Amino acid sequence: MKIHGFLTLTLLDYPGHLGATVFLGNCNLRCPFCQNGNLVLTPDSEPCIPVEDVLAFLKKRSGLLEGVCISGGEPTLCPELPDFIARIKELGYLVKLDTNGSNPQMIQDLHTRTQIDYVAMDIKSSPEQYAAVSGLTPDLPQTTRLLENIFASANYLMTSGIDYEFRTTVVRELHTEEDFLRISQWLAGCKRYYLQVYRESENILASFKQPNLAFHAPSGEELKKYQKILQKTIPAVEIRGFDQA
Repeated sequence: MKIHGFLTLTLLDYPGHLGATVFLGNCNLRCPFCQNGNLVLTPDSEPCIPVEDVLAFLKKRSGLLEGVCISGGEPTLCPELPDFIARIKELGYLVKLDTNGSNPQMIQDLHTRTQIDYVAMDIKSSPEQYAAVSGLTPDLPQTTRLLENIFASANYLMTSGIDYEFRTTVVRELHTEEDFLRISQWLAGCKRYYLQVYRESENILASFKQPNLAFHAPSGEELKKYQKILQKTIPAVEIRGFDQA
């Protein structure tokens, strides 16, 4: 198992808990606005942190830190993930999983074995625009299967009893009012939904292939408009990362 990043202290990644964050490489989506493009496209070129070093740190901080967030990349692509989480749980930590939802069986297995306490699933766009916003080629059999898995994961989270959130990184060039109307219909009644503001970084995935492609954060007015659309069917909708919103 290859760990490509380790944030030893975070107040943001695990809501309500003082935690640490582990970053794994590889992803089966190609979202052009992804902030961890290096972990998606070239994970093998990134430094690796030994698993034992991470576990030793967590053991030392047990009782001070409360939770561990596992992010990526897409963590559920890693077959060693359940064993790694089991070792974290042995140290007494809560575990939060960040996922794109493409591996519903892994999510279900982890939940059934009580290995995860919280799931944050990214919602890239409306069902109709999902493939395009995720950097996938529409209508290919593999794309269809991937989207079916994502929709299955969303349904599982909404019905399984696990604690979860859905979240969308909002990009002005990629999201519209119609997208959020369709999302509100798709995920009506979900537990909580966050609108996250797009942030520029040196590792934006699109910059690796299309250096001249520029994305922008939405305005506070646009975010509030999307929030109101979602709130028609989803009671708890909040905005993250826009102080003036």
